[in-house]
Amino acid sequence: MLSRFLALSGLQVNQLRTAIGDPGFLAGMVDFVMAHEPTLMAFCEASNWKPEAVVAAWHHYSGQGLDSGQFE
Repeated sequence: MLSRFLALSGLQVNQLRTAIGDPGFLAGMVDFVMAHEPTLMAFCEASNWKPEAVVAAWHHYSGQGLDSGQFE
């Protein structure tokens, strides 16, 4: 999963420690997990997180979008 994430994001392994503190990076990482259901399920199984918790993290890091009901 990590090699796929790195390939899609364009990051190098040595950039991960710096990037992890950036909310934009975290939003992208959660987007990556949520974009592919098998990846989401594998992440949830490996981390002992429920899919609903991943969705909550996505909302937290991605901010309000058009589907949030916050825009009229």
